[in-house]
Amino acid sequence: MAMEDLTTKKCVPCNSKEIEPMTEQSANELLPQVPGWNLLSEGAIMKLQRSWKVKSFSKGLELFQLVAEVAEAEGHHPDLHLVGWNNVKIDIWTHSVGGLTENDFILAAKISALQVDSLLRKKTNA
Repeated sequence: MAMEDLTTKKCVPCNSKEIEPMTEQSANELLPQVPGWNLLSEGAIMKLQRSWKVKSFSKGLELFQLVAEVAEAEGHHPDLHLVGWNNVKIDIWTHSVGGLTENDFILAAKISALQVDSLLRKKTNA
């Protein structure tokens, strides 16, 4: 049976009584559905993390604006980091439960679906 595409799902309210952090095994099972994202453990908190190199500081802010629009529509908000002038890092986790939920994977999938190529630095062959 095929799994439902995460981009077609909607985040559930994080204050729901039924929402609980998932196990590392469950997170690893969903991870292939969000290519480019990595599992990260900080203390006892599992997070999804992804990084990009953007063309400029202002392109990083443009990327944040695109992500903000998705986050607002989903009612689920990631931690956004612009380090240096062109290194963007996004951490996603459900703060209210102190770990990962399906919401985090839904948001990651929707962020990954954004058209951001025009904001990113081109890879150079070294």
